[in-house]
Amino acid sequence: MLIYVDDLIIAGSNNDSITQLKRELQQQFSIKDLGSLKYFLGIKMVASSKGFFRNQRKYVIDLLKDADMLHTKPVANPLDSKLTLNPSSEPLASCNHYQKIVGKLIYLTITRPDITFTVSLISQYMHAPIVQHFGIVKRILRYLKGTNGRGIVMTRNGHTNVMGYTDSDWGNSLDRRSTTGYCMLVKGNLVSWKSKKQSVVARLSAEAEYRAMASATCELIWLKHLLAD
Repeated sequence: MLIYVDDLIIAGSNNDSITQLKRELQQQFSIKDLGSLKYFLGIKMVASSKGFFRNQRKYVIDLLKDADMLHTKPVANPLDSKLTLNPSSEPLASCNHYQKIVGKLIYLTITRPDITFTVSLISQYMHAPIVQHFGIVKRILRYLKGTNGRGIVMTRNGHTNVMGYTDSDWGNSLDRRSTTGYCMLVKGNLVSWKSKKQSVVARLSAEAEYRAMASATCELIWLKHLLAD
């Protein structure tokens, strides 16, 4: 049973046990049974014979409406590969709007690992954004406009392997710190991912890679213990 404030998800392989648990909860609390899981905290859940799909399409559309970019022209990727940040660019007159949109984008990464790196980049400037940073935010929104139906699919793949992939870039032009990135798969399904700037400046590209590997290894060990429980 997963609990978030006053919302509950009950999952299990025995329908009789689930029914019994619901009955016991109803005896102690005033609850409403909404039936099969469809929406939870803005995340849409769709189950079929092929597997389980979750996305935040409605959340994306609402976000585009709030940003007044519902009718914007889509782009093919969330970040320009040739982008060079200029710290001397003009600062934003007000950062409240920027912070609001970035905060919503952070929540969107729950089902959209494809924007995790770019959202990680813009979230580093929450307290002092410049006009160029807001331009990146707009590009992410334009990318989401054309990909609002994307999400995460979970299927039965016939094995129980736990696998991880990791990488890092080689610093950046502003503070020379590299970014760690990894994704973890359980039974062939994506369950965990991360994109975060490293806390120190690596003196070699190999050092940056090893730091990324260490972070990914910690996540794999955590998953192993979780599955053992």
